[in-house]
Amino acid sequence: MVISMDRWVGKVAVVTGASTGIGAAIADQLVSNGLKVVGIARRVELVEQRSQDLSDQPGKLYPYKADVSQQDQIVEAFTWIEDTLGPVHILINNAGVAKDTTLVDGDYDAWRATLDVNVLGLCVATREAIKSMKKHDVKGHIVHINSLCGHRVPNFPGFNIYPASKHGVTALTETLRQELNFLGSKIKVTSVSPGLVATEMTTLKEMDPEKRAVVDTFPVMSPEDIADGVIYVLSTPEHVQVHELTIKPVGEIY
Repeated sequence: MVISMDRWVGKVAVVTGASTGIGAAIADQLVSNGLKVVGIARRVELVEQRSQDLSDQPGKLYPYKADVSQQDQIVEAFTWIEDTLGPVHILINNAGVAKDTTLVDGDYDAWRATLDVNVLGLCVATREAIKSMKKHDVKGHIVHINSLCGHRVPNFPGFNIYPASKHGVTALTETLRQELNFLGSKIKVTSVSPGLVATEMTTLKEMDPEKRAVVDTFPVMSPEDIADGVIYVLSTPEHVQVHELTIKPVGEIY
């Protein structure tokens, strides 16, 4: 199997949640591989700064301000992308949130915010990307940034609805694969499930000190480790589909 990013050079990739962490690392690597990358984020000023920092790379990073939990903003983003840059070839559904609450006495708004981004936002972005790919007969690739929590529930307090949202991503990956097969489409879909990664979401300052003390004992990966995995799955030949890529740090306890 020949691993190469050559067929994506000059093509359009979309990365949601591109302001920091895994999304930013993925955007960086795509730009370094010569792609036109649209970095969607609410804090678009962070993407703008990264775009300047990457100005000497073969590709280019285009900042776009949008809230992935808002359907109309996602639709407007993809309309702008197609009108400005052309058809979408790659979508990285990276945007995700986790709220510190519980199921026993949890906050409804926190639950809803998690589902709006992790499940519904992912679905809307996927729909819009595939619409563009089908319109232009693009053999594209959809990558969902999932989690180990999408396959098992860690015995750790405070996860509440987050594992359910990521189990949803696991199911959505397979459901989309089956739908694409039914349509005879050559669009690929991959779930990438990391273990603990050092990002803003996992280093919350407001986290309970006792929980923080436990988390700090866990082995951890960098966002760049996950970006490497994404580049790998994108580099596979057109006839090869990595359906699920699980990435754990050495010593992972779950």
